[in-house]
Amino acid sequence: MNTLKKLSKQPIIGVFVKVIIKLVANFQAKKIASHFSAYLQPVIAHNEYLKEKSFGIRHNVYCEELGFEECNEDKQEKDEFDIHSIHCVMQHRSTKRFAGTVRIVYSLGDKQQLPLEKYCLDSIDHPTLNPVNFPRHKICEISRLAVPNEFRRRQSDKFKGAATGAINENEYSEKELRCFPFIAIGLYMSAASIAMNKEIEHAFVMMEPRLARSLRFVGIEFQQIGPVVDYHGKRAPFYISSQMLLDGLTPGFKKLFEKVREELDIQVCGDPEILDGIKIPNL
Repeated sequence: MNTLKKLSKQPIIGVFVKVIIKLVANFQAKKIASHFSAYLQPVIAHNEYLKEKSFGIRHNVYCEELGFEECNEDKQEKDEFDIHSIHCVMQHRSTKRFAGTVRIVYSLGDKQQLPLEKYCLDSIDHPTLNPVNFPRHKICEISRLAVPNEFRRRQSDKFKGAATGAINENEYSEKELRCFPFIAIGLYMSAASIAMNKEIEHAFVMMEPRLARSLRFVGIEFQQIGPVVDYHGKRAPFYISSQMLLDGLTPGFKKLFEKVREELDIQVCGDPEILDGIKIPNL
């Protein structure tokens, strides 16, 4: 696959190589989707215990590993936007360990800004794809995606949004190891599923352009709406709508998305108020 990626940058043959890469990724996705849910489960962090697990992963990645935020004694990375956010974690079924987290920051009024609006609004130069142009209850921001070292592919990797780094190969089966690089994609799909359940149509995210290019190979077509700025590294504002996501997913990754949605829909059906962001059910 690395060789194909290098060839994809070459003139003339690059276009054809990109098609091959997509076909390979799609084939992989079909295999992964068939057993993804056997090893990994997206879970809405609907209580304090699960939220603490989410904040703990964020502290590990954003504070201890990357130094984007200050470390604290509680080892919980939190901010003002968590109050109007829905948090999701990815759980490894057999060990019950948590393999990643993501949050969906929503807004119910002008006083509830998205992180991008508070810190990077000037970086958006698109004439129409701007949070201020949409009803507040129809927008969200996907942020704080993090995957702990244990569930990454290479020890040398740092968290880049795609979140592929080191894994303990002696502890997990071969099939499980093949699932782990899809954790970040599964988290994005979890965020999208939650947003759709809340009837949110427009999602924004600050990410590295190369991560957006990687996601494009699986059919997640984020649209860049501004230049690269220095915000927790070199990042740019991106936009995607629910329709863009559904239209862009390749068949293999659409199957994976359906698996993720099924898992989360069961949780929502069990407690319709789980996505209110206010009610905290007991364990």
